[in-house]
Amino acid sequence: MMLQNLLERAIAACDHGFSFARRVIQSGWQYADSALPQSHNHRKWVIVGVFSFPILGAVVAIAGSVQNSPVDSALINSEVVVEAVELNLADQGVYTFDPLVAEERIRRGDTLVGLLERMGVNTAGLAVLLSQDKIARNLVNLRAGRVLTVQQTADGDLEWLRYKSAVDEDSQESILVQKVNGRFVAKMESVNFEKQIVFRSGRIESSLFAAADKAGVPDSVAIQLTEIFGSDIDFHRELKRGDEFKVVYEDLTLEGRSARAGRVLAVEFVNDSKPHKAYWFAPGGGRTAGYYNEEGRSLKKSFLRSPLAFSRISSGFTPRRFHPIQQRWKAHNGVDYAAPTGTPIMATASGTVKFSGWQNGYGNFVEIQHHSGYSTAYAHLSRFGRGVKVGQKVEQGDVIGYVGATGWATGPHLHYEFRVNRVPKNPLSVNVAQTEPLDRRSFGEFKRVQLALDRRMELATAQRLARAQ
Repeated sequence: MMLQNLLERAIAACDHGFSFARRVIQSGWQYADSALPQSHNHRKWVIVGVFSFPILGAVVAIAGSVQNSPVDSALINSEVVVEAVELNLADQGVYTFDPLVAEERIRRGDTLVGLLERMGVNTAGLAVLLSQDKIARNLVNLRAGRVLTVQQTADGDLEWLRYKSAVDEDSQESILVQKVNGRFVAKMESVNFEKQIVFRSGRIESSLFAAADKAGVPDSVAIQLTEIFGSDIDFHRELKRGDEFKVVYEDLTLEGRSARAGRVLAVEFVNDSKPHKAYWFAPGGGRTAGYYNEEGRSLKKSFLRSPLAFSRISSGFTPRRFHPIQQRWKAHNGVDYAAPTGTPIMATASGTVKFSGWQNGYGNFVEIQHHSGYSTAYAHLSRFGRGVKVGQKVEQGDVIGYVGATGWATGPHLHYEFRVNRVPKNPLSVNVAQTEPLDRRSFGEFKRVQLALDRRMELATAQRLARAQ
């Protein structure tokens, strides 16, 4: 009889204990659901855990005890009331980290509002600041390639943003916009970045960005690689499994922590067993700083190999192709690049906009006149780049429009044409002119820079191999 009473009391304790624990968890969830937005379910469960784990431990202890104690009697005989209390997340050690700081590399044609919307940041109140504040007006013309750093709340509201405003890459002057008493204010600040030189290497298995991620290379550095070799390697068609890269780049640190990646200083990219090398060099004599190969020739060619950073070719240049809409055989005088709607389209060379508007089956269409009788054409655009009008001068790499499916198109893609004296040529096989090499004096200085960077890569490679063994 005594054993039966003990078992009955133990079962009753478990039943009341789990009922109590269920009410505690429900209360915790109600608080978390009101405190955080719907998209933060994983954080809500963290908060519920803070509520419930101590209680669940107590329940297990109670269920394991069959002695008649004051706590046991109170749990069985009293009615439990659970009241939601304000939880200080910082004191609990939950949600004290801030995962809502992000950075985005600025593309050509980006506006501040458009960039923030792409990052999912609420831009309410910024338009007034940009129109009225003298410092904030510097954010109207963003410089492509720079990085915008943003902090937002859990609801997506902007807390602060930082933009490096100086023309000199090594300058530390930035514009800081932050919310003070519910209003945005802008100020100039000096950020004390320190530079570290970083070496990384990787092997292509599926894509450049996957390999870069595995090697610990920031996306901004991977994008620089595509820009450096944009005239030598077609990253849509020519990237192969087993390709390798070694890269030396600047890492800008703030208070001992990595803040962002800087400029690539040297890179070797082996594509289809063929090595490609590039070195950052600033020659004298008024020549533009940029990337040079081992022979001292600038890697900036007259024309880029492709007007899109990443895509795939869906239809090539051919004198005879069955048109999917017109249902007849005709020449296809360009190359089609399949890409999502809204993908930025770059001018493959500097020139002057000759046409910008609607042109029959081409839909939204841009034609650019270049030097020596060369011209390029871009069709089926969803919309045009900012300021792309007839007579407007554009530089190589400027965004002149965005991929779409206007005109005679069965899906979103870019139709790209390359013409010589108005005669269509195959963009994939046309010879791209090389630039003049460095003069003797500049070449000697370049070789000293090149040898120093090569030595750095060799030492880093040897150290990595030694650690692996």
